[in-house]
Amino acid sequence: MARLSTLKGRIGTLPGAVGWMPKDARERDRFRDAQPWRKWYKTARWRALRIATFVRDAFTCQMCGRVAPAGELTADHRRPHRGDEALFWDADNVETLCTSPCHVKHKQRLEQGQW
Repeated sequence: MARLSTLKGRIGTLPGAVGWMPKDARERDRFRDAQPWRKWYKTARWRALRIATFVRDAFTCQMCGRVAPAGELTADHRRPHRGDEALFWDADNVETLCTSPCHVKHKQRLEQGQW
């Protein structure tokens, strides 16, 4: 039986549809590190706020109502803080969401204005 050969695409490579995208991991990390507030997520203060939010919300997703272990939950800001320190640390602005699908799919679409 003869093997099929792979046909080369006729379209070629197209530019990204969503604007500038980094080409490799180092470039992506440099772009990400340009936003100093990203470092706040690695602090002990954020970890404590995150766990306190899970306990306050009884480890229950505030979007779908599913109860899950902490490893499957995300502490999410209701209103995007966009670097505003007071809004970032405001406990009333943080809610519990299950990582998938509520945070990964639904919340991201809401924030990107697709819904």
